[in-house]
Amino acid sequence: MIVHIATLLVLAASLVCSQARAEELVTSLSSNMVSIQSNFTGTEIVVFGQIIRDAHTVARPGNYDLAIAIEGPKQDVTTRRKKRFLGVWINRYYEMFKGVPSFYALATTKRAGELGDRSILDENGIGLNHLNLPVSGHSRVPLSDRDDFRKAFLRLRQEEGLYSERPETIEFLTATMFRTSIPLPANIPVGNYKVKSYLFQDGILLSKQEAELAVAKIGFEQLTYNLAQNQPFIYGLMAVLIAIFTGWLAGVIFRKD
Repeated sequence: MIVHIATLLVLAASLVCSQARAEELVTSLSSNMVSIQSNFTGTEIVVFGQIIRDAHTVARPGNYDLAIAIEGPKQDVTTRRKKRFLGVWINRYYEMFKGVPSFYALATTKRAGELGDRSILDENGIGLNHLNLPVSGHSRVPLSDRDDFRKAFLRLRQEEGLYSERPETIEFLTATMFRTSIPLPANIPVGNYKVKSYLFQDGILLSKQEAELAVAKIGFEQLTYNLAQNQPFIYGLMAVLIAIFTGWLAGVIFRKD
């Protein structure tokens, strides 16, 4: 009985200590909605927040590290490799990546690989080198070449401005308050986005939080987008009618009497 009581006391003391050393990460966005119009040339989202410790929390020695990632809706993307055949360049092999983020932007206090163990970074997809990029089951790409397709996919996405890593871009305003600005390019896909924030110290993941961000077309752009996606026949018919009307109107305006 005495042994059981002592064990319970040790467990209770450990639980109290772990709770006393717990931090909570609280973040917010400058806007939860990004509206895309015909004159949209890109924008930026400001993420700010605070590391909260209650009155019983014991301050940890050392500095905190942060990682903030914005992920776009999932999509399937095909990467192709051209090869010369009888003097003509043709698409020889291709690799289809299934359910990958259509957009990914990461801001950190230091390089992503220095935040924590590789297992933690892989599990949470923190950093371009740690993103989970699954391929389709019927891939014909040799195993020895698959890593080349992954590198090509990441390179092309970065060139398009859809994937990015920005180390040392999170600013601590105080010991616990922080902010960062993450640019969103003009070609950003529409959909529901996730803003994921991670708090590290000495390679240990202490806390994480997730918020939502919506990117949507508005006005006439939203109407044409919905028609193109959901009613392609009506969209094509309208395009033809508009083209005919525009041609007729130009003929009337520039007609020579």
